[in-house]
Amino acid sequence: MSREFRVLSKLHSAYAPAPEVLLYCADHSIIGAPFYVMNPVHGIILRAHVPLGLDFSGERARRLSESFVDNLIRLHRVDYAAVGLSDLGKPEGYLERQVLGWTERYYGSKTHDYPEVEKITAWMREHMPATSGVSLIHNDYKYDNVVLDSNDITTIVGVLDWEMCTIGDPLTDLGTTLAYWVDAADPEELQKNRWGPTNVPGSLTRAELLQDYARKTGTDPSEIAFYLAFARFKLAVIVQQIYYRYHQGLTKDERFASMPDKIQMLLRASLHTAQTGRI
Repeated sequence: MSREFRVLSKLHSAYAPAPEVLLYCADHSIIGAPFYVMNPVHGIILRAHVPLGLDFSGERARRLSESFVDNLIRLHRVDYAAVGLSDLGKPEGYLERQVLGWTERYYGSKTHDYPEVEKITAWMREHMPATSGVSLIHNDYKYDNVVLDSNDITTIVGVLDWEMCTIGDPLTDLGTTLAYWVDAADPEELQKNRWGPTNVPGSLTRAELLQDYARKTGTDPSEIAFYLAFARFKLAVIVQQIYYRYHQGLTKDERFASMPDKIQMLLRASLHTAQTGRI
């Protein structure tokens, strides 16, 4: 909480979609945990399916897709040193640390034998690209973490969930976004795990989203398969860590029982990207 409050307290002035925070409290006696207070962000948040009654025509879907890319680029162009966040992360060796760290997290929460893991981790070590650049990155940028203007859903008025924000390679941020982005032509197992209505007619495809980002930033997209494979692996590990708590009896929520299927799906998708280079 304290780290996220610090990020938002400095970022809002340079990047308006970051919520404006008002105060931080570390006193556990108030609500039982540290917390911060922020101004509300009013608008619409999209989940897997478009809400009934919301006009989400093909034209609007495409304009929102493009706004979504533009908003990510805007974040990556923030002068993090000027806003006082230069000590938020260490850009040197960022990719190496990420691959090693998430591999260790997987083995630290392992419950099943997934043959894809060793193949993916070996491939990532062998195909790690040079860092594409350095910027402030959100690390969880997807439709259900953005707030849309109720009067114009193609306009983003807020971006939420900044706890993983750091300084690193901006293509890792894009890779995470692509990992969440499910195309209409994707197989059924991916369709079941959408984090937003990215498959509706008019939406950019993953390839188009990548092209739009690359064209507007001048970024070389040739190594994107690494970033997408890594992002899908990272998501699998996050789900694995959640499942581990259920497997150990630390939570009783039966919704977690089916998580191994999602983990397997994400690992298969990661390995497919690694082996084919397709996004």
